[in-house]
Amino acid sequence: MQHIRNRLAGAMVSTAVVLLGFAVLASPAYAADAGTTQLTKILNNATGWLVGILAVLATLFLTLGGVRYVMAGGDPGEIEKAKGAFKSAILGYALAALAPVVVAIVKSILGV
Repeated sequence: MQHIRNRLAGAMVSTAVVLLGFAVLASPAYAADAGTTQLTKILNNATGWLVGILAVLATLFLTLGGVRYVMAGGDPGEIEKAKGAFKSAILGYALAALAPVVVAIVKSILGV
């Protein structure tokens, strides 16, 4: 289960980096007003997608943690694995909450 959690965490980070990369490379920062408007739309859409993907993954970890906890049957090892999934879910929700802040920082750097 640990390797799955590591892969999903890596996928979350990779997705965030790719989406931000597309948003930054979509239009030059020195573009005219139409280009700036387009870049703002792209960054806003990227924010929505990023928050959505992170929230879905965090909900998946929360669900997996709940199922593991219920199915643990008192086994301390399984309970610890469930707690690890809960911690991953909290991290995912925190990243989803911070995603708009990161995009706002990118916007301010680009002057959009």
